[in-house]
Amino acid sequence: MAQITESIDVSVPVTTAYNQWTQFESFPEFLDEVDSITQTDETHTHWKVTVGGVTREFDAEITEQHPDERVAWNSVGGDTEHAGVVTFHKLTDNSSRVTVQLDWEPQGLVEKAGSMLGMASHAVKKDLENFKKLIEAQGTSTGGWRGDVSK
Repeated sequence: MAQITESIDVSVPVTTAYNQWTQFESFPEFLDEVDSITQTDETHTHWKVTVGGVTREFDAEITEQHPDERVAWNSVGGDTEHAGVVTFHKLTDNSSRVTVQLDWEPQGLVEKAGSMLGMASHAVKKDLENFKKLIEAQGTSTGGWRGDVSK
């Protein structure tokens, strides 16, 4: 199983960063390989992604979510196996650190080769840079879900 950990500092309050991250259906705006996400209920999403020219679909379940702190999930069906957590850390009143940790099982030759060459880590880093540009340009989140999930 491949593991990735990447962080980025953003010039918005931790609540703003967290609230935007809970807007799962907006992920295609900053996650390059995500085609669409449909939130089916408070803890389940359906993803469609294209990685290395291969389109995959899967469902994910939010297993832990605490406002302004963390969102954790794992895949529960479909074409890919992965789990992850995003944590949010207050640096100052107007800046925060977003850290993504992913564990995933590369599928097929292209994904396995890309994983060995560090392409997935590069992609996550780029996606975090895209998130930084988006949230700093907006200055506010487009919504936010403040519920708490513990499973």
